[in-house]
Amino acid sequence: MAPRKIQGAGPFPKPVERAAPQIISQPPDPADLYAALDLGTNSCRMLIAQPKGTQLHVVDSFSKSVQLGSGLEAYGRLSRASMARAIGALKICQKKLSRHKVRRMRLVATEACRRASNAREFIRLVKRETGLELSIIEPEEEARLAVVSCAPLVSTKTEQLLVMDIGGGSTELVWIDISRVPKHDRPRAIMRLHSGFEAGASELPGAKVVDWISVPLGVATLKDQFDDVDDDAGRFALMSWFFEENLADFSPYKDAEGVREGFQIIGTSGTVTTVAASHLGLKRYDRNKVDGLRMTSDQIDSVIQGYLAMGPAGRRADARIGRDRHTLIMSGAAILQALLRVWPTDRLSVADRGLREGLLYAQMSEDGVLDDGPF
Repeated sequence: MAPRKIQGAGPFPKPVERAAPQIISQPPDPADLYAALDLGTNSCRMLIAQPKGTQLHVVDSFSKSVQLGSGLEAYGRLSRASMARAIGALKICQKKLSRHKVRRMRLVATEACRRASNAREFIRLVKRETGLELSIIEPEEEARLAVVSCAPLVSTKTEQLLVMDIGGGSTELVWIDISRVPKHDRPRAIMRLHSGFEAGASELPGAKVVDWISVPLGVATLKDQFDDVDDDAGRFALMSWFFEENLADFSPYKDAEGVREGFQIIGTSGTVTTVAASHLGLKRYDRNKVDGLRMTSDQIDSVIQGYLAMGPAGRRADARIGRDRHTLIMSGAAILQALLRVWPTDRLSVADRGLREGLLYAQMSEDGVLDDGPF
């Protein structure tokens, strides 16, 4: 399937400042709370948070693998079993929202519901069973929100930035040129891309989105396409090659060799954070050690080669990968390897943040409850 590239974009959230989420100890005023829920092709994730100055403080969270897109590649529909799993997770989210008395929330679904022929039926079923109103967002908004969430990780030395969000059903890539922005303003320039994905959209001089794309291949959909290949290493190689073939229409691709200096890739996804946790040898995941970590391509390749050497049984037993991710880690690693192979950098910045944080910032900035202080 050819990647979708959508012309034009809607507005970004108003400028906000981002610090790492922290768990707060005192019960917050329900009037201060916001929620963001992301129902993806593989996982259901939710954050409940409140604004604190320029920061985001997490009050409660939820994450569970629901495999909503299981069978979607073959049948084009959400199965009864996958919908039941998702609704079970959403009922837990609904109880958390009720317990915290959250009134401001944004609850979204992404690629699986964009593609499924019975998505509207599923959305109505969710409303009937849980009382939650899900909205299906377009790839452009998903990409914008990923960029917003990653802005604090942008180096002041960066001139060309690629933000990649590897999801369950799609992968969003956004290339941003900030070479004309003063160095100390470069992270802020990414956050302030509130006018859309057109060139010159930023309020700060010279920051512009050069190109962006949504490739309809994520860890679940790519895995499904090559499930009939028995050889583990052969399947991995085919997945990586196939994903690279789907990048041909992304315009910065052909000119990438000339921008090695000052080029930064930020990766936000379960694949990227799992690879980072494996590199660090974490048997118990620690966000504080993973978020913001910079890995070399050699370090990433070493982890991936280790995954291949383990085989399916070894990956299933590896505590660093986790029970919910062992079946999807190689398709995610194939996407990651392809991206690092075709663009000119030997380092990747790891982001444990993404759509949920972007959704929270969008709501809070629209309400004007975040201070516009320094990063």
